[in-house]
Amino acid sequence: MLVLFLFLIGIFIGSFLNVLIDRLPKDKSILGRSYCDFCKKTLKTKDLIPLLSFILLSGKCRYCHKKLSYQYPTVELLTGLLFVITYQFATLNFQFSIFNYQLIYYLFVVSGLIVLFVADLKYYIIPDKITTVLGILASIFLLFNPELIIPHLVSGSLAFLFFLAVYILTKGRGWGFGDVKFAFVMGLILGPIGVVLALYVAFLTGATVGIILILWRKKGLKSIIPFAPFLAFGTYISLLFSEIIIPHLPFYLW
Repeated sequence: MLVLFLFLIGIFIGSFLNVLIDRLPKDKSILGRSYCDFCKKTLKTKDLIPLLSFILLSGKCRYCHKKLSYQYPTVELLTGLLFVITYQFATLNFQFSIFNYQLIYYLFVVSGLIVLFVADLKYYIIPDKITTVLGILASIFLLFNPELIIPHLVSGSLAFLFFLAVYILTKGRGWGFGDVKFAFVMGLILGPIGVVLALYVAFLTGATVGIILILWRKKGLKSIIPFAPFLAFGTYISLLFSEIIIPHLPFYLW
């Protein structure tokens, strides 16, 4: 029942994350009622039930019958699943309870990572407001764990300087400044070893996906591929699985 409860909470939060994904990159207010992107008709409560409304409406707007993006049910379902996975793994390995502040912190971080992942993938924009909120959450978490403040600050600063150096040397062609700011937040969240793992995963998956897209002729050598989705993926993997993965990696020193 607890897992089902978390999944339901997750899909409802996923519905709100869709609002953030579509409005923040366009500098639109996240307040106000949702509306159809095509006919601009204000949606009723029955049109906004996560997953269920999309299925009952056959993926179309009730009013103009235009096909809706699969982004909406995908983000809702993904959020629900990641909430469950995060809870299950955290309680198994860290003995978190549902009321543990660290688990709640993890779920907030996961939500922010989903927004960054999809927003950059869809709009090639990393919303500063989400990066800022994640930075504030990480800072509050560190206040509850003062022994982590210095190593996490150093990690964030070094990650920031590395990304900034590449940004300057490539004149923004390597990645955008949003990635530079997000790198600092990654260090705050993950700490020294965790951020190295996250970047390792991000570069590995990014290179793999890039090669596949080039071989499939979906992208060229000079095509822009958003990097924040890989950074967000690496951050999530490191957040939960670093203690398992790191001892088996070549860069790990005992």
